[in-house]
Amino acid sequence: MTTQASAAIDFAKGNGVVPVVVVDHASQRVLMFAYMNREAFEETVATGRACYFSRSRARLWRKGEESGNFQVVREIRIDCDADTIVLMVEQIGDGAACHTGHESCFYRRLENGEWREVEPRKVDPAKYGAAYGHQSKTPR
Repeated sequence: MTTQASAAIDFAKGNGVVPVVVVDHASQRVLMFAYMNREAFEETVATGRACYFSRSRARLWRKGEESGNFQVVREIRIDCDADTIVLMVEQIGDGAACHTGHESCFYRRLENGEWREVEPRKVDPAKYGAAYGHQSKTPR
């Protein structure tokens, strides 16, 4: 079934990856945006846990492998062009989908021409160690 399901996805259009919008199954809130290649998609379907493809690390990224904040997949949808996926997930762990410790990666809002942080952190990401998250980027 996994091979048949992944065959329907147009991975070629995005040079081997497709964008993935990750939504909280209960609240319908957008938690994050990521990418999947065929292998990540097939692992996600097989295990029921979100697995993505990290373009910066050029490897599979099993959500929660460092922090314990993994995602149980409740539903998978594909768009009309078969080149974008929506994952409906249950966020497990500290309730933080974002590497900054926020529930959602979309915790900043444009107000009067400036980005303002409008949601508190769920957890201090330092809890997971110095190598956690995107080392090349600092949380803003």
